[in-house]
This record gives sequence, C-alpha cells and structure tokens, in this order.
Amino acid sequence: MFTSHTDVLEIDLTDRSHYASGFPHELFAELRRHGRVLRHGPIPQHGFDREFWTLLGNAEIRRANQEWETFSAAEGHGLVPLPPERRGKMLLSMDPPDHTRMRRLINSGFTPRMVAGLEAKIADRAERILDAAAARVDVDFVADVSFQLPMHVIADIMGIPEQDRSEVFRLTDTMIRALDPSQGMSVQDRQSAEMEIFTYATGLSAEKRANPTDDVWSILANGTLEPFELDLFFTVLAIAGSETTSNALSQGILAFVNNPDQLDQLRRDPSLQRSATEEMLRWSSPVVSFGRTVTRDTELGGQRLLAGDRVVMFHPSGSFDEAVYHEPTRFDIHRSPNPHLAFGGGGAHFCLGASLARTEINVLVSAILRRFATIEVTGEPTWLNVGPLNNVGVAMQSLPLRFT
Repeated sequence: MFTSHTDVLEIDLTDRSHYASGFPHELFAELRRHGRVLRHGPIPQHGFDREFWTLLGNAEIRRANQEWETFSAAEGHGLVPLPPERRGKMLLSMDPPDHTRMRRLINSGFTPRMVAGLEAKIADRAERILDAAAARVDVDFVADVSFQLPMHVIADIMGIPEQDRSEVFRLTDTMIRALDPSQGMSVQDRQSAEMEIFTYATGLSAEKRANPTDDVWSILANGTLEPFELDLFFTVLAIAGSETTSNALSQGILAFVNNPDQLDQLRRDPSLQRSATEEMLRWSSPVVSFGRTVTRDTELGGQRLLAGDRVVMFHPSGSFDEAVYHEPTRFDIHRSPNPHLAFGGGGAHFCLGASLARTEINVLVSAILRRFATIEVTGEPTWLNVGPLNNVGVAMQSLPLRFT
C-alpha cells in the first residue's frame, strides 16, 4: 500500500466501493498500523487536485476537532473545500466567534435540560411509531421506525406543522439519496429537492415572524440571519437531526440481533441502556468525515503539517482505534470508558444535538425491548452509499425486521 508513513497512500479512500456495506474497518485498521496521520493523493475526479492528510487515530481526530485555531472549518466541513461563495454560511463551516454567535442562537433548544423536558413527548412519539409497527409485524425498520422518530422530534423542535412533515421528510430523504449514484437520481433531482426545501424554509420563516411560537425556528427567523443562511440552516438541521440518529438506531438494532448475548444482557438489566446507547453510537459512527484546513505549521501523529494543508478526519476509524479500545470490532454494551467520535471529539463543533440523540436512542430501544419479546431480521439489509465526500450518507437504507 506504501513503504513508510511518509509516502502517499496508493489507495483511494474516497472510492465508494469501500463503503458498499458500511465502513471498511479492516482497511482502516491496516492503515492505522502504518500511521495515524497519512498522506492521501489528489482526487481530481472530485474537483480537488491537491494532496491532503487523512486522520485515522482517535487522539489525532480529537485534537483536530478541539484546536479550531489550528484546524479551521472556514473553508468548509466536507472532504473537499467549499467554493468561496458558499463559505461561512453554515454553522458547520464557521469558526469562533461567528460560530459561537450562531450556535448561541439555537443552543437553548438543545441543552440537556431542554431535552429532558422533551423526553415525555419523545416517548409518546416512540409509542405511536411502535404501535404502527406492531400492527404490521413485518417492518422496514429504517423507513418505518428509525427515520420516523428523530425526524418527528426535530420537526417538533423546529416547529414544523404536522401536516407539512411528510413532504419535508421526503425532500430531506431525497437530498441524501441523490448523492448515491446507485439510487438512479440525478444532480437535478437533488437540486430540485434543495430548492423545494429552501422555498419551504422561506415560507416557514415568514410564518414564524408573523406568528412566533415556542420553537427553535421562531428564534432563528426573528434573529439576524440572512435569508440564504436561514434556508441552509433549515436543511442542515433537518438532515443532521434525523439521518444521523436514524443510522445509529438501525445499525445498533442490527448489532443487537447479530449479538444476542448483548441483547439478552440488556433485557435482564435495563440499567445498561445508557452504556448500550454509547456503544450503538460508536458502532454506527453516523458521521463519516469532516474536513479542516491547517492555519499554521504544526505536528500531528508524527507528521509535519504546513499552513494551508487540508486534513480529513475519518471518525469511524477513530471510533475503532485499537490504541483506545480493547477488541474494537466486538459489540460490547459494557464498554467503559467509551470515547467514541460519533459527536466529534469535543471543541467548538461538538454535536449540538448530542443530548437529543442519546435520549431518542435510550427511549426507543427501551420501548422496543419492553414491548417485543423477539426481534428477527427477515431479509437482507441494504445500504445507502454516498461515500466519504459528505459528512453523512454511509448508512442503512432498509432493514427488514419482524417484531413479536
């Protein structure tokens, strides 16, 4: 693959074939044996003709997340930098103090205290979703359960009316699926969905200005954001608030089915639910990658990084790092400590919805185990494979289950 940790990788980590059935953990492990920070060749097929650094170790990813002064998000948070006209428009591609200002605008809706106040509503929504699943017996866990709960919860927080949700959910799903060539959708399909979401967000903002209610979108619509910033923020919240948690739930439930001893232990001892949730998050790693630009010369993982270099953090690799985890490829709900990178590695960009995601997983899994004696996979799961160019999108697309 290469002869030393200073060589350029001869493998293309942006090749979607590596992610056809989830993350290539064997490949990541092999690469980590050569180094935690490795040089990757240019990817002109994706519009980026420079080398960049791949961050594969837990400690190295954590440091890059925390030291925003050295590892800046200002050029974009994806693997490939954003075009100049799109920079600084989204929370994910801002550094403090702009990032701090925008995050403060909506933070009140996602604090642990506020999420605790939502727990009863989350539990009620989970019960309604599982009522429908119980009536069908055979379900697609992704479409019928894991996508539904976080999408409805984020819609509650944002103040999206119930009658609008099915269309917003459809558009959100389309925007993600259109990035996977195997879905048979075009660039125009994604652009059309994006424009429809923007149009909806503009209308919702106008309604919240005229008739503000107790929700996050009323706060944002009556704040200082420009119209385009609002539209982008709506899209980010809808996707980040749903797709990531849905994937953690789907992969986590499948992991339990494939590891019945862990499922039995959780049934016998529900007090393990919180540590089980952390293991589900580690196992699924719903965030694929984040990009940063080095602002000043530094050293990381034994490599010399220069100002202007691009670095890409592969979070799934860091969450399976054998330097941190004993037997990382084993699903273990007793794992403690569990410093996974599902929400980033701390710092300014630590996931705003971390408390919310944990609560949704705790509530739904607890309800499933209380209501159903058996969980059976009834068909072959399928995968969405956007690849690592985007922050999300290596996820389960369908998971046929039977609840009894």
